[in-house]
Amino acid sequence: MIRSASKMVFLLLISLFFINCHSTGMKKEKHVSDDIQYSYRVKRSLNPPGIDADWHKEIWEETASLSLDNFMGDRPEHFPPTRAKLRYDDENIYVIFTVSDRYVKAVEKKINGKVWQDSCVEFFFSPGPDTERGYFNFELNCKGVFLFHYHTDSGRTEGPVAEKDYEQIKVAYSLKRDAEEEIKEPVEWTVEYSISFDILDKYMKVEKPAPGVQWRANFYKCADKTSHPHWLTWAPVDHPTPKFHLPEFFGLLEFE
Repeated sequence: MIRSASKMVFLLLISLFFINCHSTGMKKEKHVSDDIQYSYRVKRSLNPPGIDADWHKEIWEETASLSLDNFMGDRPEHFPPTRAKLRYDDENIYVIFTVSDRYVKAVEKKINGKVWQDSCVEFFFSPGPDTERGYFNFELNCKGVFLFHYHTDSGRTEGPVAEKDYEQIKVAYSLKRDAEEEIKEPVEWTVEYSISFDILDKYMKVEKPAPGVQWRANFYKCADKTSHPHWLTWAPVDHPTPKFHLPEFFGLLEFE
């Protein structure tokens, strides 16, 4: 009996050892995506798309979209359907938005001006799996005027991307009519752009996109100074008032 009991205790200890090893291994293999509900897979492009704001060209027809279905503040009366798509290659990340909108306005004409007050779409992103490195915000009104800022050291270091880097950014927009006076009737508008990885490298550590690489990001639609303001988001942002500069709520980009 003593030998039998000793053998049972030994087998039990061995079992607990392997269970603990398996559990520890599982923890080590845990990925960032395990705790993030909102994720989007970014496909690689062999040929760079022409930047022309054509939502229906072949490369985008073959690309899944994400939708901005969440909001900040009170649910807006005007909730314009907004979608975005992304691609990448060795040199750039490519982004396109399309909006089924009304009450469209674009007053700002200066780069790094108050584009968020116009009918605007925004891409906030950390170029890696962790937001601690910092993040960029690229904001673009419906007439293609953009704001491009960076934030590092928990916001202690921030500012606009240098003007000399703008020439590496390509932007196109579909709205050809003037929008200084608000367009009250329904209108579809699209913006498309590319951002070079060489720009990003100047401001913070960048995990260059490749299969298996992960970034953190969120997408927004706003129109602060129109007759029907709204603050829409892709990944939900838990804050009592509209505030987009909260990287802890970013979703996940997974590069294929």
